[in-house]
Amino acid sequence: MSPDPTSLSVLPAHELGAVRSIDDYAESAARYVTTGQRGAANTQRAYAGDWLRFTTWCQHHGRPSLPADVATLAAFVTSLADAGKKVATIQRHCAAISKAHQLARMPTPTDDRQFKELLEGISREKGVRQKQAPAFTLAYFKRMLLSIDTARPDGVRDRALLLLGLAGAFRRDELASIDIEHLRFDEDGLVVELPHSKTNQKGEAEEKAIFFAPDRRSCPVRAVKDWLDYLQQQGRTQGPLFVSFHKGQRLSRRRLSTFSLNELVQLRLGKQYTAHSLRASFVTIAKLNGADDAEVMNQTKHKTTAMIRRYTRLDNIRQHNAAHKLGL
Repeated sequence: MSPDPTSLSVLPAHELGAVRSIDDYAESAARYVTTGQRGAANTQRAYAGDWLRFTTWCQHHGRPSLPADVATLAAFVTSLADAGKKVATIQRHCAAISKAHQLARMPTPTDDRQFKELLEGISREKGVRQKQAPAFTLAYFKRMLLSIDTARPDGVRDRALLLLGLAGAFRRDELASIDIEHLRFDEDGLVVELPHSKTNQKGEAEEKAIFFAPDRRSCPVRAVKDWLDYLQQQGRTQGPLFVSFHKGQRLSRRRLSTFSLNELVQLRLGKQYTAHSLRASFVTIAKLNGADDAEVMNQTKHKTTAMIRRYTRLDNIRQHNAAHKLGL
């Protein structure tokens, strides 16, 4: 038998809880909306820098930045294009300006049809192809791994970082943010929990599986275990997984930044590569070895197959070429 809704009115006040006014809910709702609109932390930082550039430019030219009119935005974007800025950089500035207007509940000038035609003209003239992080071959990667001196603590760390970064197809901020508590070992290998990522802003459960490799020298699970053994010897059983060293190989408590992580990859693999090359190389190597898009996306957490195609670096015309399958 369902309870009588009217019976709620006779419950003691302490069982009903404190009564909130409609204004209280409105304030919370506004906060949730703002949080949802802001986006990822890295995106916020990039937008903040772009917005500062725009407001400084507006101040210099005596134009209001919020709200900005179409003529002001068009002149700003033209100045960026004439200064040689890439199309992707110009588009990011426009996104930052649009976001600022959205958060202020003001119409954004980026929606104007003529302004969109201006952007299209800039894109056609300058080209939209972005410089992408190059991918390496598996043979090259293994050769570079073998050159790392694992008698040094930083060598143990770097080997674990490179192998985990490749096997997990991690973004650099994901790799830098891993804590020891995010790791779970079992008989099949390792599962890494991602509390937050670029495609997981709500903190929903997201995990990556890392498997044992036959060759111990290139096994990501064993490499991470070796690094954890060293950390445990130093009394570290929680906190950041990848940390920096002081001079003399003295372990610090400072988490490796994304900038330091990028430098580390270039030190170990070569200046032509970046931390993002680990992720791009995962996609390329997996595709060359016959993985389908669904398998790749299960690890990279991409949402569309179009992004997988964009990430696949098949620069050699003999790679992944249907001419092999003609049967001649």
